[in-house]
Amino acid sequence: MSDKNFYIKLCREKNDIPVFMQPWWLDMVCHSWDVAIARKGDIVTGVWAYPVEQKLWIRFRRTPVLTPYLGPHVFFPADVKDSKRDSFEHEVIAELMKKLPSVQVWHLAIQPGIKQVGLFKQHKLRAQVQQTFLLELNDDEETLLSNMKDTTRRNVRLAEKEVEISQSPDYLKDLYKFQKYTLAKKGKKMPYTLSDIKRIMDGCIANDACSLWVAKSGKKIQAIVWQVWDNKRSYYFMGGQNPETNSYKAMSLLLWHTIKEAKKRGHTIFDLEGSMDEGVERFYRNFGGERALYVILNKNDSIVWKLKRMIFK
Repeated sequence: MSDKNFYIKLCREKNDIPVFMQPWWLDMVCHSWDVAIARKGDIVTGVWAYPVEQKLWIRFRRTPVLTPYLGPHVFFPADVKDSKRDSFEHEVIAELMKKLPSVQVWHLAIQPGIKQVGLFKQHKLRAQVQQTFLLELNDDEETLLSNMKDTTRRNVRLAEKEVEISQSPDYLKDLYKFQKYTLAKKGKKMPYTLSDIKRIMDGCIANDACSLWVAKSGKKIQAIVWQVWDNKRSYYFMGGQNPETNSYKAMSLLLWHTIKEAKKRGHTIFDLEGSMDEGVERFYRNFGGERALYVILNKNDSIVWKLKRMIFK
């Protein structure tokens, strides 16, 4: 059995492999992908699913569009001591790194929690730091609400009186339109098409891994949030506000709704997928989550790709 087929089987048996590393997700976002597997005897200690990409003679390892994180995933023994977790993680990721095929260009986001920056630097990779906000869901709803900033909690309460929330994938086109408008105002182009996100939505629905929530006032859409999940975590995957209303109150209520839904599903973490944009960061921070750093691994050993980046930057 190939490592890839073994991994597909493993994902059916393990309940902690993140949604963005699931075979069905990788099939949607990658033209091709493979996996490295670390073992200790007969025990699988870690996996690293990665996209396989080549243009002309240049080989890439890049985070696919519409995929927040990839990178290694470590299976810690149930009885591992806290003092041993770091060394165990280091050992497993070191083995996985040896099994990854060589590429000239890296730009790969690693899931939050992986701390082996020194190990990555040994492999000539540069670590660019990004951030997200992780909200632990162990507390009851009242406590989670009280942990929000006063203005956010007030917006939630006001929006509860003004809008109604429903769930339907039929509003995906509206979400795309809202996002396109927002990026255009910033002078940016959409990095994906409506067909791209429709493919992701169909895959998530087929695997019971998402909901699309819409807040309306009467018949008018105020805001939309796309929630994605796996067995352990929920993610704010994508969202948008109607530019005709620009209702921060409705968006606050929708995020609070998805947090409550995540808790109902038994998830332990809600990942707000934070931004380096000051305004967006402040909005997410107000929900009471803990700032968490993750890294993007970079390398460019291709003269051709360096020239391309210089010309088209």
